[in-house]
Amino acid sequence: MRICLVSRRYWPAVSGMSVYAEKLMEGLVARGHEVVLVSQFRGDAVGSAVYGGGPPPADRVPAGVRAVGLEAFGEQRSGEGLPADFDADVAAMRATVERLHAEEPFDLLHAQYAWPTGMAVLEASASLGLPSVVSVQGGDGHWVGLCCPAHSVGIRTVLDHAGAVLIGSQTFDEVVEHHGTDPARFDLVGGATDTAAFTPADETAVGVLPADGPVTLLFHGRVDRRKGVLDLLHALAALRAEGRDVRLLVSGIGPDVTAVADLVDELGLGDAVEQRGYVPYPGAPAVYRDGHVFVSPTQSEGFSNTILEAMAAGLPVVTTRTVGVVDCVRDGENGLLHEVGDVGGLVGSLRRLLDDPALGPKLAQQALTEVRDVWSWPALTARVEAVYDRLAGTVPDTAWTGREPAARPTSTGRGTPPAGADEDCRFLVTPHLL
Repeated sequence: MRICLVSRRYWPAVSGMSVYAEKLMEGLVARGHEVVLVSQFRGDAVGSAVYGGGPPPADRVPAGVRAVGLEAFGEQRSGEGLPADFDADVAAMRATVERLHAEEPFDLLHAQYAWPTGMAVLEASASLGLPSVVSVQGGDGHWVGLCCPAHSVGIRTVLDHAGAVLIGSQTFDEVVEHHGTDPARFDLVGGATDTAAFTPADETAVGVLPADGPVTLLFHGRVDRRKGVLDLLHALAALRAEGRDVRLLVSGIGPDVTAVADLVDELGLGDAVEQRGYVPYPGAPAVYRDGHVFVSPTQSEGFSNTILEAMAAGLPVVTTRTVGVVDCVRDGENGLLHEVGDVGGLVGSLRRLLDDPALGPKLAQQALTEVRDVWSWPALTARVEAVYDRLAGTVPDTAWTGREPAARPTSTGRGTPPAGADEDCRFLVTPHLL
């Protein structure tokens, strides 16, 4: 099967979703499929400061995959103080997919993220008569559509009319609640990690915390307050105020790198926090070996690849009782859970680990066993391939294309917000939050 995967900010890999795309493509190629990646990227100084920037580098394209970089000119308007023009970017993605299809036909289109890439794939699917798959994997499900009427119409159109909608979590109820989508529309595919690359530093001491010297807490991934990184800094300050020898390693880039640095200064944690910055995916296993406890106080996840990586690396995991987390973490069995935004609960979970030398090894060993048995890339790729096989040769649903313009999204690329969008819609003002 010849597949076009349309992704958002794939380059450089700055999140679990970037890794997800890379590993899925590797798996599909290994199973005999031909994959073409169309990836948006930021080429401006503002966007590059948050995510890195530039087109796909040759040494990061999985073998057998053709990568086509597409600069997000519409989104980049926000760096000039103008509202982002997602319509223009959707139009550019659609035109690129149609051009590539004309060169050599695709069998199926797959969008990673429901908005704006999902809209581009839905439009290309309708124009080309090809089946479409859309993966809902984060902010596109939790936040898009709550910002303004136009984006609400847009994401509901994608969720209700794509050939298949993939989700990673059984607890992804927020998507249904926010958009009214029929739960039967979703295919649960879960998450996965590379258990060959992510391994414990010492198989005989999984989850053991140092008896002497500092305990290093690790935050790795997108540096974003919605991932709880600021809560973690407050928890660190509370633990150190108790005289505990703990430090924090923050690994990654994202929209709140500066906010982290400012809060570190405000809380007087300069000697206890290291901000390592962007780490290429091949370097990620070494980052986990530099930590003793993985902490992810996230607000919500599609499915947390970083948690799976930490489990595979043999670290005890402290995280939140929220969407996309409780599918793989059970409190007191293979990790510790606290409520979203509850800094006191986070401090309490960390105290439990620090005060009970037997708890870390118990949690980490159970998690390591489960991730090796259940959350593998071959298993996930097979689940996605089964969806492809089910859709192969089917005719796309194009009923939405007959609606009046005010009742459906458009991709005219006019350089102005779409009908119904508010000038202060947070995704038009700060599109990096998407």
